[in-house]
Amino acid sequence: MDLKQMRQKSAAELQAHLVELRKEQFSLRMQKATGQLAKTHEARRVRREIARVNTLLGAQK
Repeated sequence: MDLKQMRQKSAAELQAHLVELRKEQFSLRMQKATGQLAKTHEARRVRREIARVNTLLGAQK
């Protein structure tokens, strides 16, 4: 999801998106630990998207 789409969401929607991203991050970490992660760049993408969501949530308050 790009930044323009995220800015249009409410705080509750951003919180829900953050929960989904945390689940995805956990799944990717487990795949990496077991050697099953093929797309290593996905972990970086998720980590950065979590940071973007947190930044937007902080700016909305």
